[in-house]
Amino acid sequence: MIIVVTGMVGIDKKQYLAEVCDYAAKRGKDILLCNVGDMMYAEAPDIGAGRILDISLQRLHSLRRSVVKDIIAKSKEHKHVIVNTHATFRWRHGLFPAFDFYQMRQLNPDLFICMIDGVEPLHVRLNREHHIRHTLKDLIVWREEEVLATQMAQQGTNENADFYILARGFEKSTIETFYQLAFEPQRKKAYLSFPMTHVAGMPEMLAEIKEFRDTMKTLLICFDPADLEEAYLPYYAQQAQKAGNDTIDVEVLGEKVKLDASEVQQIERDINSQIYARDFALIDQSDMIVSYIPELEDGMPALSSGVERELQHAHEAAKQVYVIWMPKKEPSVFITQTANKIFRTPKEALKYFQKEYEYKSPMLFD
Repeated sequence: MIIVVTGMVGIDKKQYLAEVCDYAAKRGKDILLCNVGDMMYAEAPDIGAGRILDISLQRLHSLRRSVVKDIIAKSKEHKHVIVNTHATFRWRHGLFPAFDFYQMRQLNPDLFICMIDGVEPLHVRLNREHHIRHTLKDLIVWREEEVLATQMAQQGTNENADFYILARGFEKSTIETFYQLAFEPQRKKAYLSFPMTHVAGMPEMLAEIKEFRDTMKTLLICFDPADLEEAYLPYYAQQAQKAGNDTIDVEVLGEKVKLDASEVQQIERDINSQIYARDFALIDQSDMIVSYIPELEDGMPALSSGVERELQHAHEAAKQVYVIWMPKKEPSVFITQTANKIFRTPKEALKYFQKEYEYKSPMLFD
């Protein structure tokens, strides 16, 4: 299994992937992790830390080709290899690719994963570790470019290889997901759909939704939109400016950070459009959608327009559509006509999935 992992600077893929390898090792999978950036610096000791993109493009490409040539040779000696690289670079040279199609075809990866993260943690890590001058707009554009370039690399290399977008998530929340994508193909992949902004400020309901998410992850490979949540930023910016404040306070990676409110408002349309496109892409790379509809205090379903649109997209994409309907009020025809099956509790759904997909995992139920 050869896995190419891309993602922009600021995701801290090296640490994340080291934890993936540790997780895999405990399950009997020995993975060779090749960090292209570190290998390039090791091959060119005259280049100071953080200065590699300052060298000429000719030398940069030559250095990268030399390193990838070594990785191709090593890949023939190891059963499992992860190549940690970028799909694009943005620097003083402008935007340019970080891979070579000829060498990528020689490597012949089985799997491409593009890691993504929210603009807030990206901003914090870049300020902590890289000191790259950037705006929030730069980050959101770069993230989109990285996804597109990775998909182009997959399509131009091995169309039979799988391609996934995977959010880094909080702490270690998606390390197991990464492992499952690579080594547990028998598991079905599910996009988790649930109201988010619609139930903000309702702690009991948020706890209920978290329990649903955690429950589904015991059996399915789950793409969870809550692993990358930044839709709240424009709202915070609007509230700050109404109060006469120029900044908003957010807590990211264990520290409190101030973001410029006007800068956040400038990327509101980008955030919204990327959420729209990204959630549909996550549905497309899944086998099914599992939608959780809680009940509001007035007895009405907490059914947001976003959830409705996701259900319709999944139905039109010929995905399996499952709905966990918690309200006492019966679902409308727009739910019943698009859903393959409707459940009344997450446990009922999980029992069905275990039976339907013939999982032989340990008992997950009381």
